[in-house]
Amino acid sequence: MQKRSIRTRHLPITLFFLFILQCASAQKQPLRLFLIGNSFSQNATQFLPELSKEGGHELIIGRAELGGCSLQRHWEHAAAAEANPNDEKGKPYKGKSLKMLLSEGTWDVITLQQYSKISTDLSTYEPYATKLFEYVRKLQPNARIVFHQTWAYRSDSNDFGQLTEGGEAKNEQEMWGKLRAAYRATAASLQAAVIPTGDAFWQMSTSRKWAYHRDKNFDFKNPAMSKLPDQTNSLHVGYAWNKEKLNFDSHHASPAGCYLGALVWYGYLFQESPMKLTFVPENVPANFAKQLRKTAWKTVKKELKASVY
Repeated sequence: MQKRSIRTRHLPITLFFLFILQCASAQKQPLRLFLIGNSFSQNATQFLPELSKEGGHELIIGRAELGGCSLQRHWEHAAAAEANPNDEKGKPYKGKSLKMLLSEGTWDVITLQQYSKISTDLSTYEPYATKLFEYVRKLQPNARIVFHQTWAYRSDSNDFGQLTEGGEAKNEQEMWGKLRAAYRATAASLQAAVIPTGDAFWQMSTSRKWAYHRDKNFDFKNPAMSKLPDQTNSLHVGYAWNKEKLNFDSHHASPAGCYLGALVWYGYLFQESPMKLTFVPENVPANFAKQLRKTAWKTVKKELKASVY
């Protein structure tokens, strides 16, 4: 564990972001956010530009994202580029390396996250989280490096992530609990903060009024062509027809889930309630959107109050 210093990256989280916002306001500069992730970081920030614009915040987003990419894989690509800048393995981000992307300006906030399938397994985080953290910090010494805590799969999923002790999590609750613990243990070891998207998902999943429930009246074994089960309040993509096949995605976020993720990120990054914002994605009912805004801000406020980094 490193001792805290007076450098901005070690300031308490509230003071740090107050510093960022004051500087951005005084100099009329945007907040520069860089994501090292995968499809889940894409989901969680899909609607962040719209929310930021409505809230009066300029935002620039940089991305080093690969589908299904783990901390280990991101690190191995970075290490390959360091060993040989001409090695194609080191330039997986549309022909660029992580170093090249991070060198395109100065970033205020940089996020890291684990691949969701193994996010429940603490043993998969190290040594890669630390290696990436230190690598990023050398390239961007004044950036705030935080972990994005992703979400558990939908309650009717057929899988819920591998466990450190072997096997898989039994259900959505165990997946959420295990990944939450793994993210927070890793972040704490590096004196880093956490964006609690997964906690907001879980709050909605345990709400008596707003939780998604599997349609008991739908014939999943012999579905009628083009018919879909009732998926009201689903934060995940769920069932969708692709030509003559009924596909099921219990992992990725639906428009409502992407909206919730963006609301969490908005509240976290700008230290500001998203309750006043009016932007809502298509196909997200107004009353449900209102509850998502409320849940996001409640989750963020709890996180900020508890955070010591």
